[in-house]
Amino acid sequence: MDRIEFRIAFGKQVEKFRTKLGLSYRALAQKCDVDHSNISKIEKGEVDIRMSTIQELSKGLEVHPQELFSFKITENPN
Repeated sequence: MDRIEFRIAFGKQVEKFRTKLGLSYRALAQKCDVDHSNISKIEKGEVDIRMSTIQELSKGLEVHPQELFSFKITENPN
């Protein structure tokens, strides 16, 4: 799994928890210190994020930060 695939997998986790709570980008942004436009970019895997952003997202999504990394990592067969 390369960096882009990792960011996309992480973003899908964020999206999964956000939609499970029935939150829009703006509603999640109001629950944490992350701009709503950045949440969209994070979910699409378009940006690298800081540890503090992970902490804020987990707070807003009401999950332990570890849960945001609970996805299958595939190895490249190179």
